Amino acid sequence: MTEHSPSDLQFYLTAETACPYLPEKYERKLFTHLSGRRAAELHNMLSLHGFRRSQNIAYRPACEGCQACQSARVLVDRFERNASQRRIWRKNRDIESTDVFPHATQEQYLLFKRYLKDRHRNGGMSEMSHLDYEFMVEDTPVQSVVVEYRERTDIGEKRGRLLAVALTDILPDGISMVYSFFDSDFSQRSLGKFMVLDQIERARAAGLPYLYLGYWVKNSPKMAYKSAFKPLEVLGNGDQWQLLEDDAHIG
Repeated sequence: MTEHSPSDLQFYLTAETACPYLPEKYERKLFTHLSGRRAAELHNMLSLHGFRRSQNIAYRPACEGCQACQSARVLVDRFERNASQRRIWRKNRDIESTDVFPHATQEQYLLFKRYLKDRHRNGGMSEMSHLDYEFMVEDTPVQSVVVEYRERTDIGEKRGRLLAVALTDILPDGISMVYSFFDSDFSQRSLGKFMVLDQIERARAAGLPYLYLGYWVKNSPKMAYKSAFKPLEVLGNGDQWQLLEDDAHIG
């Protein structure tokens, strides 16, 4: 297989917009297109350099004077649940998870819209239509899977209530959580954290060493939960993966 580096690709830079994580900050993104027979290969290589996928675009932050966003990944083989995570795991033993083809359904979309209304009312995704959601789920040039999380029902009954959904990419060295959402009416279940725990177990079962969690921002409350999934590596200066130290924990 031919080896490639980020310098082989054509990159573009977005205009500045308000940062969704840090007040009074502005963000820009560096991005490139994923297409053709090399899409999966390029996606894998770019993931190692801190890029994330959105549809057929790979991007990473390129903010002037700020490097707060750091790619984060869990070291699956060394991960052990802490006391809080063990309680979350037990609390959700009645949930069934199923891999489905990345096809957008009305049931998923309605849950997605409720999640945005409850958790991200003023966010950039709040006005997404069903067609926009279809593109988010189905427009993928790489190996992607949708995982549906449902309440377990007795044999012979119809499918249980859809509680949460995770869109994930399968990489040679791990699973990448592209986007996940859940029913906010069940906040006592800690479904967001439960999905991370479940994806760690999925990676472990597949013999994959990493679970990629997207970006971690030290001073952002929205990102604080990620630092609890230790050992966690972040991509620091010089594109070097390094362990997140205990004193960086938030919350």
